[in-house]
Amino acid sequence: MEIESSASPDSMSFLRELVYRRSAIVLHPEKAYLFDSRLAPLAREVGLGSVDELVGKIRREDTGTPLVRRVIEAMTTNETLFFRDLHPFEALKTRILPEVIRARSAQRSLRIWCAAASTGQEPYSIAMTVREHFPELATWDVKVIASDINRTVIERAREGVYRQSEVNRGLPTPMLVKYFERQGADWGVKPVIKQMVRFIELNLLEAWTAIGPQDIVFMRNVLLYFDVETKRRLLARVRHLLPHDGFLVLGGAETASNVDDNFVPVKIGGGVYYQSQSPARAPRSGG
Repeated sequence: MEIESSASPDSMSFLRELVYRRSAIVLHPEKAYLFDSRLAPLAREVGLGSVDELVGKIRREDTGTPLVRRVIEAMTTNETLFFRDLHPFEALKTRILPEVIRARSAQRSLRIWCAAASTGQEPYSIAMTVREHFPELATWDVKVIASDINRTVIERAREGVYRQSEVNRGLPTPMLVKYFERQGADWGVKPVIKQMVRFIELNLLEAWTAIGPQDIVFMRNVLLYFDVETKRRLLARVRHLLPHDGFLVLGGAETASNVDDNFVPVKIGGGVYYQSQSPARAPRSGG
C-alpha cells in the first residue's frame, strides 16, 4: 500500500523541484512518504511543526541557505556497508587492478575515485583491497578520492570510526583485526588505510576540478536516482577522467548501455563493468 505524505501537494511539488535542481535526484510521487520520514525530524529540529512550515521558511528565505543544504542531504540515500555486493571487489582483485597495474608500471601511480562514498565503507574497502592483495603498490603513488554531496556523512567518513553493528556488516574478521583498532566500544580505521583515502564534499552536478584524471571510477548506486539526460551528462564527464584502459564500476541495477554507447561492457565473474571504446582522453601519463 502506498504511504502518503502529510505535506501538501504544493509543498511536495516545491521540494521535488528543489531537490532535482540542486542534486538532479528524481523523487517520484510514490516516494512522497520520504518527505515525512526524512524532513519532519529536520523541521522539529529547527523549531517548526511540519514539513509545510519548513517549506514556508525556505520560501521566505533563500534557496542558498544552510537549511536548504540540510534538506538536500536529508533526501539523499546513504545506505552502505563494507564490501557491499562483494562482486565488484572480487573483480577489482582478480582483473581490474591487475590490468591497471600492468598498464601503469612505468608511471607507478594509481588513482581511484569513489563517488557517492557515504560514510566511507566503500572507499575504505577499496583501500583495504589494494593494501591486502597488492603489496607491490606499497612503493607506488596510490590515491583513493572519495566524494559525497552530504557534508555530514563525509565528516563521519573522514573520522573513520564505526560502531560494532557497522563493522559486522560485510567486513571479514581478518580485515577488522588487521586494519582497525578499538576506540572504546567502536572501531577506528588504522592510519595505514586511512591515509590512502581523501574525502571531499562534492555535488556531481557541479565542477569536478578536485577529481582529476582517474584509472578506476566507482560510481555505484548513483545513476539510478537520475533521469536519462542527467545520466548521459555524468557518463560523458566520467569519460573525460578515464583513459581507454581505465574501468568504470556501476551498481548491480545500473548500466551504461543504451545511455552512453561509448562505454563497452566487460563481464568479469558475476558482474559487468565498463571501459571506453571512444575515450575522451589518452592513457594517463602519471601525476
